[in-house]
Amino acid sequence: MSTEKPLINLIQERLTGDLQELPVFHSVAVKLQQLLSSRSFEISDVTELIGEDQSLTGRVLKVANSSYYAGLTKIATIKDAIIRLGAQEIANMAMLASQFEFYNSSNKTLNTMMQALWGHALACAVGAKWMTRKAGYPGMAAEAFMGGLMHDIGSLALLKVLDDIIKSNQTTIFFSDQLINEIIAAMHEEVGFNLMQAWNFPDFYCEIARNHHGEPFDQTNILLVAVRLSNQACKKLGRSLQPADPSITLFSTPEAQILGLKEIALAELEIIIEDADGISAG
Repeated sequence: MSTEKPLINLIQERLTGDLQELPVFHSVAVKLQQLLSSRSFEISDVTELIGEDQSLTGRVLKVANSSYYAGLTKIATIKDAIIRLGAQEIANMAMLASQFEFYNSSNKTLNTMMQALWGHALACAVGAKWMTRKAGYPGMAAEAFMGGLMHDIGSLALLKVLDDIIKSNQTTIFFSDQLINEIIAAMHEEVGFNLMQAWNFPDFYCEIARNHHGEPFDQTNILLVAVRLSNQACKKLGRSLQPADPSITLFSTPEAQILGLKEIALAELEIIIEDADGISAG
């Protein structure tokens, strides 16, 4: 008689206890988000925190000078970057610059999916940021970018868990793309919510992680609405773990109606998402 544990049990075992042990976040980048959510900080607090990791400092400056962010003159220091772009943008850059390193695996199937997930997260972030500005909410743009970047963190966590299960040789199950996608679809929102709560992210990011698919949703939460619509645009264009679904009509979605975006703006959104690779995070 086989004594092999059911896969769901193996997954749940790894999701029990201290979720901060899952390798999905850079601690300094998370501390920056927590610092800014307190609304009580000095520029020196931000520069000192980033300075705790010199490699992260270099990567943040690389992002700040990428084609997506760069101005007419090169940004040479973190302080210069904060003055020019704002503390929230720099915190977002730190998260962006540090997250990329977690989206990899020695398992070919999982690595391919992680790379696709990174592309999806980045495209969703860029789309959500653009939409909040287009819809008349420029003050929410930085948070929309972070919400888009982090909305599928539960999917990354599950892929990391499956990676660990495979390495431990605790199961003989063949992990096909279909099986992995079924696991992600069933669990990633709740896992993402629990993970972000464990890391003490602001509540609005936690809610985006938990409710970027489900119905009904809070139609007064503009950040959530923007991420949901950007997520759907990514799915339409194939910037996700699934093949492109051209049958999705963005204009007919309640999210587009809430944001007041017309068909011309939504067509522009698709172009923005297609070109989202202009940010260099590697």
